[in-house]
Amino acid sequence: MSSYADLYEDIGGADAIRDIVTKFYPKVQAHPLLSPLFPKDIDPVMEKQYLFLTQFLGGPSLYSDQYGHPMMRARHLPFPITPERAEAWLACMSAALAETTIPKPLQELLLVRLSGPAHHFVNTDPS
Repeated sequence: MSSYADLYEDIGGADAIRDIVTKFYPKVQAHPLLSPLFPKDIDPVMEKQYLFLTQFLGGPSLYSDQYGHPMMRARHLPFPITPERAEAWLACMSAALAETTIPKPLQELLLVRLSGPAHHFVNTDPS
């Protein structure tokens, strides 16, 4: 079984990350809870996500090389992220992963790995 440190290579490296991002963002843009948080021009967001996921999953430090330390919680503070939005984000990611050729056990490991940060970014009470 893959460990978190091996995920980048195990899922297929740069091509797999690009595929995930390409499949993920149309789902985010179509989701009623998530789409209001994102700009109409999603391309810069997709590129940052590619850089971040590459680094986060054990690949080259592309995000830090270009933008400095990720500080992802701080970067997400301007956006009202509720527990429901975190779950919606993970559901979109799960659906995107299901459309890839990444083996199911690795998809599940990826979701576990992404679940921590998704919930860590919650900064708004849903009520």
